[in-house]
Amino acid sequence: RSSWLLLAPLLTPPVPVITAPPCSLCPEGAHRFQWIRNLVPEFGISSSHVKVLSSPVEFYELLKVQIKAAKQRVVMASLYLGTGLLEQELVDCLEETLEKSLQAEGSPDLRVSILLDYTRGSRGRKNSRTMLIPLLQRFPEQVRVSLFHTPNLRGLLRLLIPERFNETIGLQHIKVYLFDDNVILSGANLSDLYFTNRQDRYVLLRDSPEIADFFTELVGAIGDVSLQLQQDDTVQMMEGMVHPYQGDKVAYCEIANRRVMEVINSARTRQELLHAKTFHSSQPGSSLLSQQGSQASGGLKPEPDTWIYPLIQMKPFGIQIDEVVTETLLTEAERDARIFLTTGYFNLTQAYMDLILGTRAKYQILLASPEVNGFFGAKGVAGAIPAAYVYIEHQFYSEVCYLQQQDRVQLQEYSRAGWTFHAKGLWLYLAGSDLPCLTLIGSPNFGYRSVHRDLEAQVAIVTENKALQQQLHQEQEQLYLCSGVVSTSTFEQPSRYVKLWVKLVTPLIKNFF
Repeated sequence: RSSWLLLAPLLTPPVPVITAPPCSLCPEGAHRFQWIRNLVPEFGISSSHVKVLSSPVEFYELLKVQIKAAKQRVVMASLYLGTGLLEQELVDCLEETLEKSLQAEGSPDLRVSILLDYTRGSRGRKNSRTMLIPLLQRFPEQVRVSLFHTPNLRGLLRLLIPERFNETIGLQHIKVYLFDDNVILSGANLSDLYFTNRQDRYVLLRDSPEIADFFTELVGAIGDVSLQLQQDDTVQMMEGMVHPYQGDKVAYCEIANRRVMEVINSARTRQELLHAKTFHSSQPGSSLLSQQGSQASGGLKPEPDTWIYPLIQMKPFGIQIDEVVTETLLTEAERDARIFLTTGYFNLTQAYMDLILGTRAKYQILLASPEVNGFFGAKGVAGAIPAAYVYIEHQFYSEVCYLQQQDRVQLQEYSRAGWTFHAKGLWLYLAGSDLPCLTLIGSPNFGYRSVHRDLEAQVAIVTENKALQQQLHQEQEQLYLCSGVVSTSTFEQPSRYVKLWVKLVTPLIKNFF
């Protein structure tokens, strides 16, 4: 298990390039970002249903409260579930809620579906699987645990690469936690660090049944093409399903694409019909009787002032919606618009870098200083990863200076004693505005892995409501408050020294972290 094995992923065949559909901006409509609904479902909600969280503790406490209150469904997608006391407490909450549903009159209604990554969730003797097996054994009819295995890790490659390094090939990276009709979107995993001192982002969408249905179906679709954890800690595919690494790769990816796109397209159709129905019923000529009828049945909702767009990226399956939307947002951002972009792992794709350096908006990019990088102090080759990120950051900063873009593109490093940094996403401020009208929040890091290797999901939240815009603005300010501006002198500090071998190896492996 020597260091050279870090290069083993280079043996994997390249991911095929899939041409993205054309995406043109729509100049009309309720807001300027309505063009996104040409690609994904648009969910119009009231801003009063959106709550932005700010701390790991708040996130953890909310998870426990929501699990205990769930009656119909708990759906959780994460990279992995940790094995500490805090994670065990979450499992205990699930057990308690499931027990309660068993004791209720009639057949139990509660269903629990958990989606994790196979390689990360199987790491070590005590792992995510061993944490969840007691639930499977106690509630076999109510609990499902799916473990996604990338189709790109197969054959000789799968045999050669040891544990941990096999995670470089591709992962299930989506983080969504939903309880009945309440949905939490985040970049945080289900692990004690993310509940205590690892800074991330989190948003709660309350009483949003259509959004909850969408993510339930999405997690279900990925679960259907994943390995199913059994009570004896073995795994097996659903009957009739192509195996991700033993079966035909092309056939598997086609089935996965079909399943996920069915979820996206059927939700989009449903929302379009709902939108048309709402539009017609709100016209002056619509019957007063039908309006009174919907009021009597409690069906009349307040006019939406906030729109949610789920953005999915699964390049192994040929799905690149998030990439298309992100690139279009960066391309179309007007002069004097401001974009605050943050990532825990600064390793932008070439396309994103070119757009940032070649477009008109102002950028403030927040990234992790080496000391708050999740790999800081790690043993072996992994311990050099923060230095590799410093090298990538320095190269980008040099390019900014070379193009004399320092006034328009600014780098800032997050630094906070005793904490690590994992926040990702962006906030878009239109020209002349002091508040953001759009944010992206979820699992993608804007890097090569997010775009090409992993399964990712985030949402674009577009709002006209000033109170919600203020919440998003405060979230952005709070994160950037713990940062310092990067300058030439930053890279002259002893802590930013990058060894020659790291500089030589980084270009070869940067597509894997």
